[in-house]
Amino acid sequence: MAVDPGTARAVEEPSRPAEDRTERALFASRWVLLPMYLGLIGALLVLAVKFLQAFWHLVSHAAAEEMKTVTLGVLELLDITLLANLVLIIVFAGYENFVSKIGAARDSEDRPSWMGKVDYSGLKIKLIGSLVAISVISLLQDFLNVQPETYGNLPWRIAIHITFVISGVLFAVMDYVADKRALLGDHR
Repeated sequence: MAVDPGTARAVEEPSRPAEDRTERALFASRWVLLPMYLGLIGALLVLAVKFLQAFWHLVSHAAAEEMKTVTLGVLELLDITLLANLVLIIVFAGYENFVSKIGAARDSEDRPSWMGKVDYSGLKIKLIGSLVAISVISLLQDFLNVQPETYGNLPWRIAIHITFVISGVLFAVMDYVADKRALLGDHR
């Protein structure tokens, strides 16, 4: 029901059954994302298995390996962990932004402080930040493990990393400008 500003009385809106059904269907279509988020949870399980495999390999071979090899093993663990964090951020923030609020976490003391506060813009920044961190770890692994036959790949890896960094800075600048424009628009 709408309110007539002249009389401040409720005015009956005309019935729009086709439009209402269409809008309900559009709104319900967000649930199509659910299998994708469940698939990402499955991917987290795969990452957990790969982490445990890498950890076991590191622990079981640490005594016989050089420090450089142990460092590479630890960097691999960091890489897997950062990727898992990225997946979890996308699952939580994406589900809450596009599908439904996670009511089970509402009153939990373990609820991450950013949960429910990361909008699409913040999700992009977290995504690119995670990609930069993963890229820098991969680049560090390459530098520690450089071989004459793979040396030619290093400039490409550095270029890709710089591209991630520049993209991150540009995303942050665009969000800053958009926030300022929105703030100025509210004060006009």
